[in-house]
Amino acid sequence: MQSASFFDNTSPNPRFTVHTQAQQAASNLVVDNLSVKYRSIEALSNVSFSVKPGRLVGIFGPNGAGKSTLIKAMLGLIPSISGKVLYQGKPLVDQLEQVAYVPQRSQIDWSYPVTVWDVVMMGRTKKTGWFQRYSSISRRLATQALERVGMIEFRDRAISDLSGGQQQRVFLARALAQQAEVFCFDEPFVGIDQKTQSIMFDVFKELTRENKLILVVNHDLGESITHFDDLILLNKSLVASGTRQQVMTQENLEQAYGGRVVFFSEAA
Repeated sequence: MQSASFFDNTSPNPRFTVHTQAQQAASNLVVDNLSVKYRSIEALSNVSFSVKPGRLVGIFGPNGAGKSTLIKAMLGLIPSISGKVLYQGKPLVDQLEQVAYVPQRSQIDWSYPVTVWDVVMMGRTKKTGWFQRYSSISRRLATQALERVGMIEFRDRAISDLSGGQQQRVFLARALAQQAEVFCFDEPFVGIDQKTQSIMFDVFKELTRENKLILVVNHDLGESITHFDDLILLNKSLVASGTRQQVMTQENLEQAYGGRVVFFSEAA
């Protein structure tokens, strides 16, 4: 396929050509036939999809559908029995410095004696290493991240003294400080206030404008679903992936959840 010119359709100078479709596809995050088993129980079966940078992607499905399992397997946190995950044509697990991951709040020890500042600075360790002194650049990025989520005034507060929403904003700030290209959030809206949810969606949208890829595990089929650019619908295998309009059909929802599903756009 012939590349289009940056300036016109005839320029022979390769320095001024835009990416071909194949080159653009190579920049995607690609999950290919990913399968996971817990002992003899199949948690994910041959899941395949491709998502591109600059998109906010929601991962939906019923309880036990494998949503969290998918994120963890993609990041190499749990083993898969088959499949591969590529980012920009290379294994994602070889590029984890480019990935920011925020687990479910229930998996975090909130009693650990650290301050808000300590938590956010942890986001810099993938760039600097654990035992290096933090540079002025790292401190500036951490400050900017806290300002971005409205938590700078709490920088010296113990993380255990914060509300659930404030704690989640701190972990969002840690992810921002990492300066990642791919962001993965596992059920980030559970147990938080409306203000925090609004801040998080605002930040997610800002990140997509910076051409970052945001993956969010979510169980809510309510109004929040309208914030997502693309959706991945799971029930141990892939039911559908694509735009909201492509995925949120009654047929797909019935296949994923069983029976007729009423979601916000059908509610009276």
